[in-house]
Amino acid sequence: MKKFWCLFFMFWPIVALVVCAMAPGMNWWFPGESNSPIGVEIDGLFNLILIIVTIVFIGTQIAFGYVLWKGAHIQKNEKALYTHGSHNLEIIWTVLPCVVMLFIALYQMEVWAKFRVQSTFDQDAVSQPIAEVTARQFEWRIRYPGPDTKFEGKADITDWLKNPRPTDLYTVNDLHVPAGKNVLIHLRSGDVQHSFFVPELRIKQDAVPGTVIPIWFNVDNKTKKYDESIKGFSYELVCAELCGWGHYKMQARVVAQLEDEYKNYLLQLQKEQFDDGVSAESDDDEEEE
Repeated sequence: MKKFWCLFFMFWPIVALVVCAMAPGMNWWFPGESNSPIGVEIDGLFNLILIIVTIVFIGTQIAFGYVLWKGAHIQKNEKALYTHGSHNLEIIWTVLPCVVMLFIALYQMEVWAKFRVQSTFDQDAVSQPIAEVTARQFEWRIRYPGPDTKFEGKADITDWLKNPRPTDLYTVNDLHVPAGKNVLIHLRSGDVQHSFFVPELRIKQDAVPGTVIPIWFNVDNKTKKYDESIKGFSYELVCAELCGWGHYKMQARVVAQLEDEYKNYLLQLQKEQFDDGVSAESDDDEEEE
């Protein structure tokens, strides 16, 4: 019976390794290939950590299996070995994880810098933020600066964030961005904590009440199919923070468009928003009467 339980507990780690090895080929992995340059680097970082964790997992399971197997073969009257432990072994399993964690911390600094630091020096993006996104129970509210709005610097952007302008454009659950260039959106929460998550772009950022957080990304549409109906490439936007009973409703989309299509979208949105229901032809007819 002891051998049965030994084999039983050794069997499941092997199953776990086999399933993980099959996962990429069965599309049980990432939600599709990354469609942003920074996402490719994030995937590489994830895979590195996965390799380290897998090596540690295999090592610990082998040690665990060895102990179980030896225990299963102990004779009835055989005494177990008693030891106070090994200082050398304790030093090794304390120092080695510290070295691995330090390596990961240093290795990921470049990716983190590109995502959260270096992009802030992109003057083109600084001069023209794409949108302000406000997460609230249970939707995403998007505010764009008017197509003719120009920002002279960070002071203008700060003023725009604090003081909405009559020319601003609004949508709900439909964020459009230009493809192939660094874009900047400002994320805020209107009530509780939410999380802005676009899986295919590997973008994830908490929306914290009382704080405006800039998010940088670049959509390259590497593997995405063009959607003729929306004149762009659509990506699912969800909330990754449990924010209340309607959390599941916070489903939206990010649409990446070519520059001309993006500009046409804003112009069309402007036309729809400021349409007063009276056409120019109606005005002409009234003047003739």
